[in-house]
Amino acid sequence: MDAHEALGKLVDDLQVLYEFHREGEASEEELSKAYAATDSAIKALELRRMLGKEEDALGAILKINSGAGGTESMDWAMMLLRMYQRWAERKGYQFKVADLQEGEEAGIKSATVEIVGDTAYGYLKGENGVHRLVRISPFDSNARRHTSFASVFVSPAIDDNIEITVAPSEIKWDTYRSSGAGGQNVNKVETGVRLYHIPTGIVVENTETRSQLQNRENAMRILKSHLYELELRKREEEKLRVEGSKKKIEWGSQIRNYVLQPYRLVKDLRTGVETSDVQAVLDGDLDNFITEYLMQEGGE
Repeated sequence: MDAHEALGKLVDDLQVLYEFHREGEASEEELSKAYAATDSAIKALELRRMLGKEEDALGAILKINSGAGGTESMDWAMMLLRMYQRWAERKGYQFKVADLQEGEEAGIKSATVEIVGDTAYGYLKGENGVHRLVRISPFDSNARRHTSFASVFVSPAIDDNIEITVAPSEIKWDTYRSSGAGGQNVNKVETGVRLYHIPTGIVVENTETRSQLQNRENAMRILKSHLYELELRKREEEKLRVEGSKKKIEWGSQIRNYVLQPYRLVKDLRTGVETSDVQAVLDGDLDNFITEYLMQEGGE
């Protein structure tokens, strides 16, 4: 039985149960339980339809950059990194750190990670944008409220079935000493690589392994993923232009507020979805935000 047939059976069963309830032969609790199961199945099927594009099935490359604000924003970027790691663990996805630039006092300046698993990109593509945190600063001795920003950029992790050609003349390489985990090799051998893609200005850093050659290969794969995402963006913009759509594509715009003080609230500025359970969100409970975004995008 496929998903559509299973849903049809749930709807039929719900209708029968409703008639039983009207005759007093089924409780309201039984009816509510059957309704919730049917509603959940409908949303799951709709979500599958929303993830029908070729790129949606791929894993995700996720880059987090701290915004202006020094230690405050670097700490916020680290909190976001943990949030997405917890989300990936909930989904059973693999979370691989490709590069991590630590802050001087706390947090991170930037991080690039790969989330390996089916439809990881499809789920996370709506996380692109600026994330804003409001809280009493743990780094301020006067306990003042601070606002911090960090940006998230998500691209599909391309596989061998997708061919992206990059001319060697378009690339400039630098090497540097890795400052992350790596045992005796750290700070002694220049295994970290920095790739500059001259036509687009994209910069990719990789310190994933102790092998400079392997890190070069990893950086190239991440670059190709970014270039693929740029091409997808161009296609979407062209599609909207042809359709005469007034929908705006604001890739670097603020998408979500996380408020810890004076009250507790996480609110998505695009969909209106909000929750006061801030800790659950920071622990990776993002599915309500992700699902509503995909549903609204698909509806449009």
